[in-house]
Amino acid sequence: MTPLLRNPSLLLAATALALLPACAQPGAGGASKSELEKIVREYILENPEIIEEALIALSEKEKIAQAAAAQAAIAANASELYAKASDYSIGPADAKVTVVEFFDYRCGYCKRSVDWVRALPEEYDGEVRVVFKELPIFGGISETAALAALAAGKQGKYLEMHVALMNLKSNDDLTEASIDALAAEAGINVAKMRADMKSPAVEKQLAEMKALGDALAVGGTPGFFIGEQHIEGANTAAIEAAIRDALKS
Repeated sequence: MTPLLRNPSLLLAATALALLPACAQPGAGGASKSELEKIVREYILENPEIIEEALIALSEKEKIAQAAAAQAAIAANASELYAKASDYSIGPADAKVTVVEFFDYRCGYCKRSVDWVRALPEEYDGEVRVVFKELPIFGGISETAALAALAAGKQGKYLEMHVALMNLKSNDDLTEASIDALAAEAGINVAKMRADMKSPAVEKQLAEMKALGDALAVGGTPGFFIGEQHIEGANTAAIEAAIRDALKS
């Protein structure tokens, strides 16, 4: 946020001074500080709409700057985001469009959109690939679940574990015991999974996903990336529009 937005008094003064006649500017006619303050106050009282206009203009500038920063971050991390060999994904490796999802197993919107996400490759006739990025923003058992999913991937069972964890109806159901039970039901060797969860390779894999989320300013889940776009939340309409645009390009 700019200093002006953080300090409304600075904003008011800067806005009004910018609109004053040249003769009233400091140093131009020798006006005193008290005289200038009086002129500023009177101008603001007579033209209160300039404050709203200035705030709107500054807000738009902030949005443009944030969007530019977000696109720059995506470009700088494109390889990590879209083409990391260790990531788990669904859909053809050579699909025209790649959708990346950052998620947490205790995120309600992530849970509700899991079936929709899984259906994307088929819905778009194999032209869409979905990459899964663990981002346990709630910590605790969410991080344990993320490690379990990645460790299950070492046994070729990532998607099965991912879906099983997402399908837990309540966050209260996500426990150490339920993680092991779900793994066993999916045909995963639980002892090996637990050992792999503590391995440097799996811990590093999760750490890199979390670091990427920070670099891309993913502040909540789900967070979707398509090309240069970051779409926050399970905004399926916006995501599908972005996919269609990408397919046309």
